[in-house]
Amino acid sequence: MFDWKKPTVQMLGRWQPWHDGHQALFKRCVSKTGQVIIQVRDVAGASGGDGQDDNPFNWDDVCKNIEMGLERDNFLRGVHYEIMLVPNITNISYGRGVGYAFEEETFDDETHSISATKIRKELREKGELE
Repeated sequence: MFDWKKPTVQMLGRWQPWHDGHQALFKRCVSKTGQVIIQVRDVAGASGGDGQDDNPFNWDDVCKNIEMGLERDNFLRGVHYEIMLVPNITNISYGRGVGYAFEEETFDDETHSISATKIRKELREKGELE
């Protein structure tokens, strides 16, 4: 069961849509503490910031995409992760080190090149997304 008091890794994003790059990031995150909170920025019908205006997936779709992706690798919502809707966060600021580590994960070129923008374009070309 997901333990709200246990040290937890935070993943914040739009997840438009969840893809294999996100999946690889999740695997790294869950290996650190055993559980992850996936925060979904509330960007439906809004811009996520400069160059982030294409947000066709709503909260329900994003949750479904995340759950389906993570189930492929036997990760379960409520056990290994939880999903939370958060405001359209565009800046993260902190005043001093108070127990948080900000870490950028790097991946091989193939994983790094995965792009939700390209995925949305392909889905539109196939008629699977407006």
